[in-house]
Amino acid sequence: MEPLDQLLQRVNANDRLVWRGRYVDTTFLLEVGDVPWLIKISAGRIMSVTRGPFVMPAWSFALRAPREAWDQFWLANPPPGFHDLMALVKRRALRIEGNLQPFMANLLYFKDVMAALRPQVGAQ
Repeated sequence: MEPLDQLLQRVNANDRLVWRGRYVDTTFLLEVGDVPWLIKISAGRIMSVTRGPFVMPAWSFALRAPREAWDQFWLANPPPGFHDLMALVKRRALRIEGNLQPFMANLLYFKDVMAALRPQVGAQ
C-alpha cells in the first residue's frame, strides 16, 4: 500500500490540523518519483487523493521529489535534511512549482499534512 493512500484518513482525523487549514481550498500535485498524485483540499479537509497518470490535471502548485527523498521524509525519525519540506528544497531534492501563494500562506499546514504520513508514535 502506498503511503498516500492513508493521507485522507490521517489528516481528516486530526481536528487541530483541519482547523489550521480551515481557509485552505486548493488542489495540488504531489509527485513521488514518477508517480503523480492530485490532492484536493476544502476547508482544511482532504477531499480526495487521486493517483495518476493524468492527461491535463488542474492544480495550483506542485511538490516534486524523487521517491527516495519522500521515503526518507516519511520515516518516523527523518535524518537531517529530510525532516522538513524546506530542508528538502535547500538540498535540491524538492521542487515547488506553480502558484506558491496558497502553499506559502499556509506553509505550516502543508508541512504538517505531508508529515502526517510518518508512522504514528505508539501505533501498532
